[in-house]
Amino acid sequence: MHQFFTESGATFQEAMDKVRNKYGGSAQITAHRTVEMGGFLGFFQREGVEISGFLKHDWNTQEKEKAKLEEEKRKLLAVAQAKVVEEKKEDHLKSVLEEVKLLKKQVEELPDKMPEARAPEHPSLKRLTEILEDNDFSPAYIRMLIDRVKRECSMADLETYETLEAKVVEWIAQSLTIYEDIPGSKPRIFILVGPTGVGKTTTIAKLAAVYGLGVGGEKPLKLSLITIDNYRIGAKQQIESYGEIMEIPVTCVESYDTLRQRIELDAQRDMILIDTIGKSPKDFVKLAEMRHLLEGCGRPSEVHLAVSATTKTKDIREIFQQFESFGYRSLVLTKLDETSVVGNLISLSWERQKPISFYTDGQAVPMNIQRATKAFLLERLVGFRPENLKLMKRTENGRSS
Repeated sequence: MHQFFTESGATFQEAMDKVRNKYGGSAQITAHRTVEMGGFLGFFQREGVEISGFLKHDWNTQEKEKAKLEEEKRKLLAVAQAKVVEEKKEDHLKSVLEEVKLLKKQVEELPDKMPEARAPEHPSLKRLTEILEDNDFSPAYIRMLIDRVKRECSMADLETYETLEAKVVEWIAQSLTIYEDIPGSKPRIFILVGPTGVGKTTTIAKLAAVYGLGVGGEKPLKLSLITIDNYRIGAKQQIESYGEIMEIPVTCVESYDTLRQRIELDAQRDMILIDTIGKSPKDFVKLAEMRHLLEGCGRPSEVHLAVSATTKTKDIREIFQQFESFGYRSLVLTKLDETSVVGNLISLSWERQKPISFYTDGQAVPMNIQRATKAFLLERLVGFRPENLKLMKRTENGRSS
């Protein structure tokens, strides 16, 4: 059974528009006529057009199709919402995993409260643990050594403390990694980064003396100095003064583009040393900006992290973590003359698997800088028998000769 309709409008076109908008292609026109529209009590009427017709198929069919379409839309919306919920679950899971990682890290950094490490049963282990703690070795590092003693040492070794100590000193030496220069294409680009206050500018000047003047028996290289420290008062003048004394050209750059241009101009030199701005490891934005600027090198470069030996172990861990994005290859230890212990530095170098390249032990340029050696670091340990430490020095010298 057909469904009929009647629509009207001021004009034929207006009436037809109403029909199309309301019924679409289902409308079949049967008649149209002129009618009087509007007015009041027979006055002010105007002519209009009335269109009559019927729908070519049951209107309910369209309603059903419309309802079906709405149902499909509802289903799609439900799927989309479910996906959002799933993504939120994944985000929550990631958050939980990050919390677990953080908790694991915090546990590792806690002082070792296990009876096994704090109060070993055997007197030799107890004595050894106390000496390691006096040297400020980390709990994780001490645990590693004590566990190795239990695995590899006999009861006879434990009864003879001197024998036990000699083994442990040897293991400490084995855990140390010393950085060695890797020959590569010229120019070698050496970038020194680190937090504020570790003495980077003075250290870069000392490195210039090592590589440019041949201090310490190195072969003198043709090198240049670049600084991106334009903010610290006197920093530019300080590095320029060092450069003038050593007759090494110094350039100050301020952007990615100017650094790239300077690198290209110095491309024929053997080596380029780059001094950077001291940044707090908590200043993520400034660290990212400096990382972008250093990408202007446009060539393979090696980054080294300067760390003050006077920094607290917890803070050194944070420095290591925040500067990790620079891909630093080695540690340059500064201000060793201002501390009496190096166990924390040895521990963290071992934990992060980062070799040590240089150390500085005074303000004088160019004298107070040396290439790192295992012997030097071992000799700074306290509480161990001097003959054990010197034995390691003789062993190292024998290997290097």
